[in-house]
Amino acid sequence: QVQLVESGGGLGQAGGSLRRTCAASGRIGSIENMGWYRQAPGKQRDLVATITRGGTTNYGASVKGRFTIAIDNAKKTVYLQMNSLKPEDTAVYSCHADLVSGWSRGNHWGQGTQVTVSS
Repeated sequence: QVQLVESGGGLGQAGGSLRRTCAASGRIGSIENMGWYRQAPGKQRDLVATITRGGTTNYGASVKGRFTIAIDNAKKTVYLQMNSLKPEDTAVYSCHADLVSGWSRGNHWGQGTQVTVSS
């Protein structure tokens, strides 16, 4: 069984920084990519950032230039550094991993964490 455990700060101020961490554990063969998505109340879930095991990154337009994603393949951990926070960054942030477990490849999600940015 695969688990994605999220940790890190959940309260920030406009202009400040937060860091989120997501560690994958369990029966994992390989991780194809990991990343973060977020969902604000009444809105659809949006891409924040993803990174492949080779280090190729993809950012949502609203966070590009402010957030940075990094991966430690050996630790099966992905990090999200969130700088220049804005109140509109407030949302539930969920970690995602596209990985191989056993003989199957599939999508796995963390528990989701509320991130609130005050003005």
